[in-house]
Amino acid sequence: MSFLMTFCTLVVRVFCFPLHLLDAVGLYKHYKRIVPLLLFRITKLYNKKMYERKKELFACLSDFKQSGQNLTILEIGCGTGSNFHFYPSGCKVICTDNNVHFEKYLRRNMRENPHVAYEKFMETSAEDMRSFEDSCVDVVVCTLVLCSVDNVPKTLKEVQRVLRPGGAFFFLEHVAAEPSSWTYFFQSILKPLCYYIGDGCEVTRATWTHLEAAGFSDLKLRHIKAPLIFFNKPHIMGYGVK
Repeated sequence: MSFLMTFCTLVVRVFCFPLHLLDAVGLYKHYKRIVPLLLFRITKLYNKKMYERKKELFACLSDFKQSGQNLTILEIGCGTGSNFHFYPSGCKVICTDNNVHFEKYLRRNMRENPHVAYEKFMETSAEDMRSFEDSCVDVVVCTLVLCSVDNVPKTLKEVQRVLRPGGAFFFLEHVAAEPSSWTYFFQSILKPLCYYIGDGCEVTRATWTHLEAAGFSDLKLRHIKAPLIFFNKPHIMGYGVK
């Protein structure tokens, strides 16, 4: 299988050469203007497929609200705001993304979910949230983001910094399949294409290893099979308490 994987990966890399070239000369950055439109449509389908999983994941968000105060959620890599529907009424939401072109679609989803109080949007990377003070939010949410950040451990360190003691980090991520499986085979050969189409997505990332090493006081992590296309089925979901 290893020879076949190497050969097929080479074929895909050749196919992706125009994308490599665009990236090398600085033109690929214009793709970031297109990504929000594509993801606005894709996430609607994803939410439909993953509705029960997301509903289950976010069911206990309110457990992390401080007495007498509204729940404050920081969503990193918020994209188009596809999670707002699942947030509890009255919560305050702060949104960040490293692509400012998402804000148009973000505001559209906010109008469709008036039960959520939209506080602000900030263009920043998940690895560097220096604009936020230490221990300033109750919950951090991250869905389908850790696959594309440049540095997962650094991102999780920032997450823990901005969480108040006893706050929680909620996550839902697609991850690498078992290395000996055909799913992993196709993840590996499609990796170069997914990187460009998915704006930096690494489909073979073993994200759970970083979460397990992050030092959460309590980590609830489950591996699940999502009802999606075969190479994107492996997911993890859960939350970690600071």
